[in-house]
Amino acid sequence: MPTRILPAVGDADAVRSLTTLLSQLPDAEPVAPVTDSTQLVDTLARLAAESVDELPEVVVVHERIGPVPALELIREVALRFPAVGVVLVTSDASPGLFQAAMDHGARGLVALPLHYEELASRVNAVAQWSVGVRRHLGAGGDVFAGTGGTVVTVSGAKGGVGATLTAIQLALAAQASGRSTALLDMDLQTGDIASYLDIQFRRSVADLAAITDISPRVLADAVFRHDTGVALLLAPGDGERGEEVTDRAARHIVGALRSRYEVVVVDCGAQLSGASAAAVEMADTALLVTTPDVLAVRGAKRAVRMWDRLQIRKAEETTIVVNRHTRSAEIQPALVQRITGTAVAATAVPANYKELQGAVDAGRVHELDAKSSVKQALWALAGELGLVKGTEGAVQRRGGRARGGERARGGERARGGERPAVTFRRRKEIGR
Repeated sequence: MPTRILPAVGDADAVRSLTTLLSQLPDAEPVAPVTDSTQLVDTLARLAAESVDELPEVVVVHERIGPVPALELIREVALRFPAVGVVLVTSDASPGLFQAAMDHGARGLVALPLHYEELASRVNAVAQWSVGVRRHLGAGGDVFAGTGGTVVTVSGAKGGVGATLTAIQLALAAQASGRSTALLDMDLQTGDIASYLDIQFRRSVADLAAITDISPRVLADAVFRHDTGVALLLAPGDGERGEEVTDRAARHIVGALRSRYEVVVVDCGAQLSGASAAAVEMADTALLVTTPDVLAVRGAKRAVRMWDRLQIRKAEETTIVVNRHTRSAEIQPALVQRITGTAVAATAVPANYKELQGAVDAGRVHELDAKSSVKQALWALAGELGLVKGTEGAVQRRGGRARGGERARGGERARGGERPAVTFRRRKEIGR
């Protein structure tokens, strides 16, 4: 059986040199090369969606691939497509780079300039490894054969606006619909998901911070399996340990979760850290929770501007969720949208804390009454975001905009009748 080899090379001259040598290898079947990291991952995901057997045995990654650096790309391929062997082609064949490549999931390294004997030997060894892995996995039950799980981050415009409760209910809704779901607490110093769910835990996200190769077994040891089925990766009990989770570690952790779960919900809290910024940047949908009051909306605008300045996320790629909404409130979702320049979720969460108080105080928010208007709204929001089975595509990936956003803005008038006028002074206060 011929060995399928997929070259990932961004440089035109390197493409010609590499494909020429690959075509000369015995029993080799070079695939049309891809020219950047995005095209490589998309190609592998498309093939994996058809069948694991459609994946190439070997991927050859050139050091000048982009926009994602070669080592980070190798890690993503190794996590999402573990039956594919990756060979790194590089001009730096030092022991340090060799070790780094192995740590990131590469199965081999070939030095530039290319030599036929070395390339043939390395590709043949990696191909045999790949065939052995697939034989061991059988039908590929342990190989993630999708395009990667959906990542949704939930941030607060300021403290106390309900971001954690929103994240928990979104995860519960996704899990209840039959999707494998992970809930990650990235509010590293003040995260309180464990208290909301009344659980005791030993391991936290900080225990994964120093691990460069997060295997499924390592990940399984770190997560806490809740009674509802949601996999929890919690913030450290000692807040100072949050400093151990760097932005680089956060990328590895979110990537590992994405490779194992269909839905990953990340509670980022109200304070921006390097780790939470990395999660927001990676997210398919980034939610920013606010309440309809001047201070919270001003905080939302400040957060959106900061994300844009730091090139974390553009305003139009962020979705605002209005919590504690009432029809009589002076600040309505349409006004929040105009002030922040973001999309606003069509589903607004009603103000009814009395429904929540008992469950929150008892740490049993997962047992919130199904008739609760707050729970119904949050689960409807999960459907709007496409987290519930049967609602895929309800929100565009990466953009986070609710389809039919114009209808959502007009819908407030239809449901709520005439809204009270917002004074010029109040608009000016919010916009500061």
